[in-house]
Amino acid sequence: MTDFFVGSKQLTIRDEIKNISFPVLVHYPTNEISQPIGFGPYTMNVSPDAEIIKKQFPLVIISHGNGGSHLLYHTISMHLAKNGYIVAMPEHYGNNRNNNTLENTTENLVIRPRHVSLTIDFLLSDISFCNNIKTNKIGVIGHSMGGYAALALAGGIPRTKEGLIIEVAIDSRIKAITLLAPGAGWFKYSLDKVTIPILMFTAEHDPVTPKWNGDIILSYIPDKSQVTFKEIENAGHFSFLSPFPAKMKNANFLPSTDPIGFDREEFHKQLPIDILDFFREKLNGKL
Repeated sequence: MTDFFVGSKQLTIRDEIKNISFPVLVHYPTNEISQPIGFGPYTMNVSPDAEIIKKQFPLVIISHGNGGSHLLYHTISMHLAKNGYIVAMPEHYGNNRNNNTLENTTENLVIRPRHVSLTIDFLLSDISFCNNIKTNKIGVIGHSMGGYAALALAGGIPRTKEGLIIEVAIDSRIKAITLLAPGAGWFKYSLDKVTIPILMFTAEHDPVTPKWNGDIILSYIPDKSQVTFKEIENAGHFSFLSPFPAKMKNANFLPSTDPIGFDREEFHKQLPIDILDFFREKLNGKL
């Protein structure tokens, strides 16, 4: 049984250095009754611009995958918000479904983690949320390229194929991360500074971020006891996306597809529970 309804607020955050902006969807606990609201192709039971409950809650940022969308993880974000979390989902500039011009660029590797940190900065200073965030209980969820961003912010030192170090500022405010089929190829031999708890899921059948990505994390994180790992049997790379509406499921629309026999709807009944349990355990002990 959950305690809260879900408030929803759409923000725009500016990166003053790059002179660009990006949208962020926030889900959070409220006492105002939710109703079905359309967000793109999805319907979410939320209360738009509702007043947040006057308490302090942990904060989680969700970083989407390459060419993806900040709407694609709503089964996770809604569950967390219902259970007392503020969840912010930025749409990454130049690496999303509408504008993917920064795909496969070093610039993308730099600004992706930067924009996660800017989202945290914004929420910690915004009048609607600043008094309601437990600043010592901040986590990040990253899928695919979002997993890259989470690892970089946690202390991983990314390098290009040529071996050049990519300058990313560690965000010490982040106390735990969840990785969903993470892209880790930039971090071989360079995860020594990642010391926070990690929950990592990989997919058995994943041609996008194959098994060796997870192996890098399992091999090079210095304290193996900090990593909770599970390979999801028969899952594919896109199985971590929230189930799409029936009208969008199409063999030619790869994000909507799973390996034969995999039940995404059933999987997404358990995945949010596992993520919530992880953050409850790892963030609640932080001082």
